[in-house]
Amino acid sequence: MPTKEPKAGHYHTLAEAIEKKQAHIAVLGLGYVGLPLALAFAESGFRVLGLDISTEKAAKLERGESYIHHVESSRIAAARQGERFTASSDFRRLRQIDVALVCVPTPLGDHQEPDLSFVINTGRSLRDNLRAGQLVVLESTTYPGTTEEVLLPILEESGLRCHRQKEGAEDSDFFLAFSPEREDPGSAKVDSRHVPKVVGGVNAPSLDLACRLYRQAFTQVIPVSSTYVAEMAKLLENIYRAVNIALVNELKLLCLRMGVDVWEVIEAASTKPFGFTPFYPGPGLGGHCIPIDPFYLSWKAKEHSFPTRFIELAGEINTAMPYHVVEAVGRALDRRGKTLSGSRILVLGVAYKKDIDDVRESPALKIMELLGDRGARVSYHDPYVPRLHKMRRYNFALESVPLTEETLRAHDCALVVSDHSNVDYDLVVGECPLVVDTRNATRHVKNHRDRIVAC
Repeated sequence: MPTKEPKAGHYHTLAEAIEKKQAHIAVLGLGYVGLPLALAFAESGFRVLGLDISTEKAAKLERGESYIHHVESSRIAAARQGERFTASSDFRRLRQIDVALVCVPTPLGDHQEPDLSFVINTGRSLRDNLRAGQLVVLESTTYPGTTEEVLLPILEESGLRCHRQKEGAEDSDFFLAFSPEREDPGSAKVDSRHVPKVVGGVNAPSLDLACRLYRQAFTQVIPVSSTYVAEMAKLLENIYRAVNIALVNELKLLCLRMGVDVWEVIEAASTKPFGFTPFYPGPGLGGHCIPIDPFYLSWKAKEHSFPTRFIELAGEINTAMPYHVVEAVGRALDRRGKTLSGSRILVLGVAYKKDIDDVRESPALKIMELLGDRGARVSYHDPYVPRLHKMRRYNFALESVPLTEETLRAHDCALVVSDHSNVDYDLVVGECPLVVDTRNATRHVKNHRDRIVAC
């Protein structure tokens, strides 16, 4: 049983430590969300401990090395000076900290159901090291209720309590909140520290402490009435995008049958100065949030006997896009007297979007699997992903091939899946006999237009 201090002092002690930047922060999970968050607080003047189950990641960070393309090693090295930032795989060090920010994956299971194993296992590590007066904030994208229905009971197995009722909340032993991450990897438009931070607390003291904390590193904090609201807001943001992308993906399929250029249609519609926001078609959804969040909400909705037909339809359309791409490649090869089986296909870009090194849920992976199942010989080029390691669902054991004239001539088709800016598309179209373009990346190529097939 953890040793308890006088309850009345927990809130005031931690609030003062946060305001003076004396609170010791731990970030659990040092991926695309956790690492930038840890560095943001370190650069704001806090002592930050980064924790990850990967000893390799921790060792690299301790040497001042980055493993994420858009996070420069110089930034890590600067944070390491004066030990404002340290990294470790020893979760027992949680006993030393005042604030724990949880940034672990929340993927889908084999049957499109939420997989909260990372949240649950991390919660157990926190439980085993929880002490009175700590603040825990979950940042992982998840369905409404996860913070209070899944994480809170695990933490309270420690014997400490975080009261949900208004009365008695000030007597909580520890504090709990939810604040969804809003990272946009590869985007230089907005510094993540200037993206408003939504925060919901289990109780008023938890909300206040979490808001005080994030105001130290973010320019704007948006408090909401509950963790449920904060969790649902994150899902709405991403489902909004998923539904609109599904709309243009379906419109693209219609436009292809009608012989209409969907990209020109979107460009024309975008000239309207009100009531329209452009979304763009592609080979399928990727990244950790947009392809996953609709399924998280539809799964939770079933608990309330509520069918989310509109959201599920959007998910079905987007999930079907890789199959459409493979069929399009097969038809394009057939028109040139070749079969998909035995053809050499060069996939250009395996990251889920342009100019990043993140392959999580990338449609390229499903496309490569489907091509292989059809007998194609698949290779890939991606300047940001030198090799494909074993993943939860895929194990290609491939390395990126150089993009040269010889490489392009040796393939029957180049398939553009991610439209990286540093790819020479004139070279691709000029040297490869067939280019299937899912991203309109070759729109500015003037020569050999007859080799390009829009998909």
